[in-house]
Amino acid sequence: MMTPLRDRSVVVALLLVLLAVQFQVAAREPTVPLEEMIPVELATVGVESISGSPVVLLREPRSGDVVPISIGANEALAILLALREVPVPRPMTHDLLTDVIRLVGGSVQRVMVDALVGSTYIGLLELQLEHQDDLVYVDSRPSDALALAVRTGAQILVSPDVLVATRGRGFEALPDDPVVTALGITVGAVTPDLREALELPDRPGLLVSRVAGEAAAKGLEPGALILEVNGEVPETPMDFLEMVRRTPSGDDARLRYWQQGETVEIELSTEVPDLQPPDVEPRPGRGLSV
Repeated sequence: MMTPLRDRSVVVALLLVLLAVQFQVAAREPTVPLEEMIPVELATVGVESISGSPVVLLREPRSGDVVPISIGANEALAILLALREVPVPRPMTHDLLTDVIRLVGGSVQRVMVDALVGSTYIGLLELQLEHQDDLVYVDSRPSDALALAVRTGAQILVSPDVLVATRGRGFEALPDDPVVTALGITVGAVTPDLREALELPDRPGLLVSRVAGEAAAKGLEPGALILEVNGEVPETPMDFLEMVRRTPSGDDARLRYWQQGETVEIELSTEVPDLQPPDVEPRPGRGLSV
């Protein structure tokens, strides 16, 4: 009987063999050149106004638009759990895939929504694997790719055609006070229990649950209370997203927040924040279809 360590070594070896075999199959390259794709930020999950089906909302800084992409109910839940950082007793499918990629020495560099064929969105994962000089591409449903992006901090790219086709679709917030991310800052409503537990001031605002990118570098921390965005008070998480969206093109967003007994003001670029570790270096790509 093998020890747990030996079992793990065998599993890793088998995964490496499977990946090596997959490298030999025909590649699906991105349908759009990478330099033409547009970086977006995953804001939250909502529902389509007419059908009520789940959509993921992507903030596109260049146009100021928030565009919805249709996803499945399971993927919507997976994204929400990651945004809310809800602990689960056993790994969900996307947690498992994230762990497997890391276990074999890989990382998710970028995820893409690179085409819309009929009513079906087409997605792609871009992976960097240990001992491989080139990046590899893995065909994916966009909903799965986006669920991985939330967990790994991978950059999200969308083709211009997809953005144009999706622009203008009506959407609504989830009814149960969703969490929303913009500028690398994830915010949610403040409940009386949280206000008391965190000793927050009795002022309107939104609670910061997660911070990355420039906002983190400038000192904003989880547990802070966002008081104003560009001089306006956000009453709901979707207000926060809308206020960031309305920031004039070329201007920084101005945030005022309470943190550890002090009121602080910072300015943040509205461009998509870099959520990847600073030592990740992209390399030339080549394809992999799975």
